[in-house]
Amino acid sequence: MAVLFDQIQEAAAAVRARWPHVPAAGVILGTGLGKLTEDVQADAVIPYEEIPHFPRSTAPSHKGQLVCGTLGGKRVLVMEGRFHFYEGYSLQQVTFPVRVMKALGAGTLVVSNACGGMNPQWNKGDLMLIEDHINLLGDNPLIGPNDDRLGDRFPDMCNCYDRALLKLGRQVAREEQIVCHQGVFVAVSGPNLETRAEYRFLRAIGADVVGMSTVPEVIVAVHSKMHVLGVSVITDQCLPDALEPVSIPEIVATANEAEKKLRVLVRRVIAQL
Repeated sequence: MAVLFDQIQEAAAAVRARWPHVPAAGVILGTGLGKLTEDVQADAVIPYEEIPHFPRSTAPSHKGQLVCGTLGGKRVLVMEGRFHFYEGYSLQQVTFPVRVMKALGAGTLVVSNACGGMNPQWNKGDLMLIEDHINLLGDNPLIGPNDDRLGDRFPDMCNCYDRALLKLGRQVAREEQIVCHQGVFVAVSGPNLETRAEYRFLRAIGADVVGMSTVPEVIVAVHSKMHVLGVSVITDQCLPDALEPVSIPEIVATANEAEKKLRVLVRRVIAQL
């Protein structure tokens, strides 16, 4: 963990050398959601390969760059492309950028994802504010020796998604007339999509949507004492008795369309931090 701490400081110094500001928030953009960076008044755009110890994005539609600038009148760091467990990275690698955002001064993390919807009352293209999650990745980014400089050994997760930010998100969605639900996200490793039986199981244990990301970053954000807002974009319906094959291009296309609503929601929430 001492090595991790030093790596975080080295990466933060590299970003600070090109963007000497303190961000109010860090933002992680999921599959098909990269266009939100068009709303950022960018001062610097840093490819991940130019930041020490950053992994590389290999997932479709993930550009792999850190956009540093202003959104909604607040300074932000926006990850245009995230990392996934299924890419072969450890969860410490997946969550490394969250550590760097915290080291640079970000007190809030806004994390988004494209997901499969298992709640039969919700539709493709709807947004969902994450109120809780279930970790079925079979791993945890905090496993191993704990560095007290990064966070407590046993972080409490009972309010891992900030209640005030959830309330603000609901308020913004109402004012903008955006269909936005609130529910439970379950993380699985992927990269395959789930079977009918798996969807039944995931729904039975209390999940509304399923995806292959987000939970590790949120665990590390809570460990780092950051406030978290999570937003899912439902890109396909995963109803086991009416299940149809779905393609990744279809998922990305749905995310691209729904992103217009996500951009409004995220921009207005950040403006009120």
